[in-house]
Amino acid sequence: MTRAFLFPGQGAQVIGMGQDLAEAYPAARAVFDEVDAALGEKLSDLVWNGTAEELTLTRNAQPALMATSMAAMAALGAEGVGIDAASCVAGHSLGEYSALCAAGTLSLADAARLLRIRGEAMQKAVPEGKGAMAALLGLDLAAARDVAAEAAQGEVCEAANDNDPAQVVVSGHKGAVERAVEIAKGRGAKRAILLPVSAPFHCKLMAPAAAAMAEALSHVDMRDPAVPVVANIAAHGVSSATVLRNALVDQVTGAVRWRESVLWMAAHGVTETWEIGAGKALSGMVRRIDKSLATRQVGTAEEVRGAAESLA
Repeated sequence: MTRAFLFPGQGAQVIGMGQDLAEAYPAARAVFDEVDAALGEKLSDLVWNGTAEELTLTRNAQPALMATSMAAMAALGAEGVGIDAASCVAGHSLGEYSALCAAGTLSLADAARLLRIRGEAMQKAVPEGKGAMAALLGLDLAAARDVAAEAAQGEVCEAANDNDPAQVVVSGHKGAVERAVEIAKGRGAKRAILLPVSAPFHCKLMAPAAAAMAEALSHVDMRDPAVPVVANIAAHGVSSATVLRNALVDQVTGAVRWRESVLWMAAHGVTETWEIGAGKALSGMVRRIDKSLATRQVGTAEEVRGAAESLA
């Protein structure tokens, strides 16, 4: 089998994630220690002993999810499974930073610091209560774009996440997104629901955050990845650090082209995906995009051992 390593985004966080990895694998514990040192605080204590409300804050959730994914990668490494076991990597939104770290493009400390900056910049870009996001279920991308365009009425409303053939997330001004929910219901959406997020990610309202990331990334060393990174903004494999640096800036305001990314992987020989880190949302999306792709979650010590045994 030819496999891709996939890395989850915001929404996958849960108190206790990665703790059994840290207890079972010293290399995984070292990942959390390095992230704590890079941020100058005990993020690991929040992840394992804090409140869900605090962990869900964008500034915390983003580096915490990356740390959990990298702890799983470190545990795989301890079992003899390295990045060369994948033909490519991809991450959903903030998961792209995990993918870049796994592929050797970003250092762990830089990824942690960048995600803290990203989370804070995204939070500050739009005053609380002014923006929103909604999932439109049962509509494809073209239909969702039509809904967003009709709902905008002079405000911002854009397709932000093309997750799978029947799940598109729209993002923008709160009033426009609320109009989109009602329009989508009238257009045959199975469900249209506002999401519990703190800001309208992946739309042009995030322009101040994109500027902050351009500045932050200009000071960071990036290397060409060990395997191609299927960038959110491009939906195809990228092997240039320069292109990937620009992609990280563009993805702040640009759509996450996840459906197209998975189709690109399948068209380029991928037959199995491993979801590295917390949750299983990406595996569900993969199965809805292409039923022929096998999926595996690798987020606990037991799952790491099982994944390693599958290659033995």
